[in-house]
Amino acid sequence: MRSKGGCLLVPLRAGIIGCGGIAMAKELPAIKETGLVAMVAFCDPKLERAAQAAKEYGNKEAKTYTDYRELLEEKGIDLVYVCTPNRWHSEITIAALQAGKHVMCEKPMAINAAEAKKMVEAAKTNDKVLTIAYNNRFRPDALYLKEECQKGTLGEIYFAKARAIRRRAVPTWGVFLDKELQGGGPLIDIGSHALDLTLWLMENYRPKYAVGTVYHKLKNHINTGNAWGDWNPAEFTVEDSAFGFIVMENGATIIIESSWALNSLEVLEAATLLCGTKAGADMFDGLRFNGVRNNRPYVMKPDFSTGGVDFYEGAGRKPEVLEQLSFLHAVLGEGELMVKPEEALVVTEILEAIYASAKSGQPVYFSG
Repeated sequence: MRSKGGCLLVPLRAGIIGCGGIAMAKELPAIKETGLVAMVAFCDPKLERAAQAAKEYGNKEAKTYTDYRELLEEKGIDLVYVCTPNRWHSEITIAALQAGKHVMCEKPMAINAAEAKKMVEAAKTNDKVLTIAYNNRFRPDALYLKEECQKGTLGEIYFAKARAIRRRAVPTWGVFLDKELQGGGPLIDIGSHALDLTLWLMENYRPKYAVGTVYHKLKNHINTGNAWGDWNPAEFTVEDSAFGFIVMENGATIIIESSWALNSLEVLEAATLLCGTKAGADMFDGLRFNGVRNNRPYVMKPDFSTGGVDFYEGAGRKPEVLEQLSFLHAVLGEGELMVKPEEALVVTEILEAIYASAKSGQPVYFSG
């Protein structure tokens, strides 16, 4: 281990596989800000992208690769970031774990539950840290709400909504519209974040059954008013909207709403509504709590304009940096992992069930 007495002696050495938008915009800047990692390996099928990432974020010894297998053969690498299209998440993550590397994999965990389960098993078998990049858990409002849920402020949470709705913001770059490479559209993309946030706040990971509907209604539209320009109908092979109704084993109900393009003014991403026996909370207009005190209904809104995150190390830091710190401290044996792979597996199981229900027209039941 590269730490002694709680003091870091040598930065952890890391490689990144996939040097596209998510790596350059989110992961690499956040990794750099921690000051705990030396980026020594960059892999991308397009060598020029790996070279550019290495130039901006690599150390003097940084190497570039087009084949992730060659990167994983490097013995001096402690951990790996997987930032590829969804289809390759499980394959690369499992190979990295088997090569003795700790792994942070971008969300969603995998394109199906079977592959996600193999990832969990590989982490256990090889005794390595595996986490999935659900960075919305580290937002100030989410951390505040989590603390209140743990205190019992809301009581028993028996109804929730996970919302990920855009009016016209279909991602037209990369492979987002490719079902073969991504496994789905807004449900597996932004809906995944909203569902993860909701399950985590409820601390409920035991679904009983799910019903889903999936829509391909806007694929052939032109002059779309889309934030990133019109999409190519021939490339739009994923859904534009998907909705799910999930009943948990304890009787709690969760509704998930996800869309990249919906004729609705109720737009909000990675947001949740929680209704409990003592109070409720939602993220639909900032973080709001509601309930009854002294026989009067009340609404309370915490002020996040001043101060930082007082209840997680790294006050005032961005969620993606806190996410990195959680992962890196777990790797160093100095903290508990915030996003556990077993939790991310349940998210994938539910997403898969919603897609399956939409296809069959029947509820999908989960095995015990």
